[in-house]
Amino acid sequence: MNLKSLIRTIPDYPKQGIIFRDITTLLYNGEALKYIANKFYDRYKDKNINAVAGIEARGFIFGALLAEKLNISFVPLRKKGKLPCKVISEEYDLEYGKDALEIDISSINPGDKVIVIDDLIATGGTAIAAGNLIKKLKGKVYEYCFLINLPELNGEKKLIDKGNKIFSLITFSGK
Repeated sequence: MNLKSLIRTIPDYPKQGIIFRDITTLLYNGEALKYIANKFYDRYKDKNINAVAGIEARGFIFGALLAEKLNISFVPLRKKGKLPCKVISEEYDLEYGKDALEIDISSINPGDKVIVIDDLIATGGTAIAAGNLIKKLKGKVYEYCFLINLPELNGEKKLIDKGNKIFSLITFSGK
């Protein structure tokens, strides 16, 4: 299946010079969602994964699909102030400042093998923060999983340089 053809490219959004890869058009296609879920499942079905941690917001979509197929826990990694329980936080840099992710402290057990999943890897800041949260709870990130990789923004390289494994189904280079 040609997933790239289902992703809308919007130039200069949300600001001049940015090429936005809009997955909402892909989400409208149930066959594509099933294909993606099966590809991710086939990759992880024999890896004894304990949890899938999805990064807010679009990581929730693919993370929940994968967790359901693997019959394991889905752990939401939320933006600051969204979880009504005891949490730990991890700040990360944005182009225009800082933001933070939070995780429920009871969501990961020591030694759990976890997949961190999001729709897209760009600069890597959010993914690195997500992995740090898993490690703070003494879990182990088995792999970082993405629908889309934008290698020109070096997020993949940052994760690999820190000794991590990453997997993505689609790579967009340039325009």
